[in-house]
Amino acid sequence: MTSTPTTAHSVARSLEIYERARKLIPGTTQLISRRPTRGAMGVSPIYAERAKGCRIWDVDGNEYVDWMSAVGPIILGYADDVVDAAVKEQIDKGSVYSIVHENSLALAETLVRLIPSAEMVRYCKGGGEACTMAVRIARGFTGRDKVLFCGYHGWHDWYLAANLGSEGLQGHLFNGIEPIGVPRALEGTIEPFEYGDLNKLEDQLKASDGDVACIIMEPMRTEMPPEGYLEGVRELADRHGVVLIFDEVSCGWRVSLGGVQEVTGVTPDLSVFAKAISNGYPMAAVVGRGDIMATSEQMFISSAYWDDNVGIAAAIATIGELERRDAPAVFERLGSDFRARIDRAAASSGLAASCVGVDAHPGIRFDCADEEQARLVSTIFVQENARRGLILSTGFFFNCGHEDVTALDHTERVVTETFALLAEGVRRGNLADRIENQVQEESFRRLVR
Repeated sequence: MTSTPTTAHSVARSLEIYERARKLIPGTTQLISRRPTRGAMGVSPIYAERAKGCRIWDVDGNEYVDWMSAVGPIILGYADDVVDAAVKEQIDKGSVYSIVHENSLALAETLVRLIPSAEMVRYCKGGGEACTMAVRIARGFTGRDKVLFCGYHGWHDWYLAANLGSEGLQGHLFNGIEPIGVPRALEGTIEPFEYGDLNKLEDQLKASDGDVACIIMEPMRTEMPPEGYLEGVRELADRHGVVLIFDEVSCGWRVSLGGVQEVTGVTPDLSVFAKAISNGYPMAAVVGRGDIMATSEQMFISSAYWDDNVGIAAAIATIGELERRDAPAVFERLGSDFRARIDRAAASSGLAASCVGVDAHPGIRFDCADEEQARLVSTIFVQENARRGLILSTGFFFNCGHEDVTALDHTERVVTETFALLAEGVRRGNLADRIENQVQEESFRRLVR
């Protein structure tokens, strides 16, 4: 696999399928982060043929080292032999029955053993769905309605209602996406709070004292929380009788098998896990304090596919492999190596860029003059990486397949070349001229770093 781009790189087949899909599938994908406009149109691959380990092959026959890991769900590597064998074995036994398989208990016992907040467990199939379940349980337990949130928690009405009012979270949704279809009656039932500011959170709790059912938040993304912050949130939740929910859909499993809560020593009342829990198979879990979780037995929270045995088998196998391989230690070593390579590439090019955050889940940061330059830099970074056989943006997810030294070496060569092109564009002031097609669409702004 070479890093030097050639005229042979083409995504013509991807673009042809994309044009057909536009007529039949609104947005062309089911996840907004996978929309082609979020990459570098005309250069980034759009449709995959297959994947293995840390590599993807697109429908045009191009091979890429993929650092996005399916936007988080892949943690062991694509098509992991152990997990896929467990799934195939379960498929031969049946995917879902009229009654329940014992594995549903086996997975629950594993989650309770590993996760500090877990005393009881409920399952579903996706992170947004699991967040909705957790909020419903919290509302049922407290008899209150209002939700305070900090982070990204899915697509359901309870959450997007934050964007209905003039005081809603400006810029939180993707460009071109509005809270159309969300009942106006939900306005005022949810409001965001600023990560890291305990005083403002306390003011919000006091202003709605007796009305707040829960605080739901991503405890971290790439950077550890400020010292004492999560402890302060925990204390405020206790003082106001509010259920504290950690959304560990994205941050769970890579930093610690017990979640961020295990690393920080702050135990929430409920926790949400999904994505990497099952290495790419649909699976999610809500875990938490026994008395709160028990409330759900009297609530209508029910779906036929939540007892699906394939997802449960995949989760059991995935967690078993994460333990056997000591995955958090793998990601810490990998992150340290990756950080050094990115920093070397930045130093050699003179580009103001760095790798920031915890080793197990870092990100790339560019020091840009303004938002316009930041979007140009991000687009060119994705574009030139793709041209050289690399799927890498400023945010990414490690998987165990990335331990492949040839993949790491290839990544360093490509990023070094891409950084050099960016540095030259910044010096000459002609970044816009280097865009192949269109500037990458702006993402929603996360509240948590």
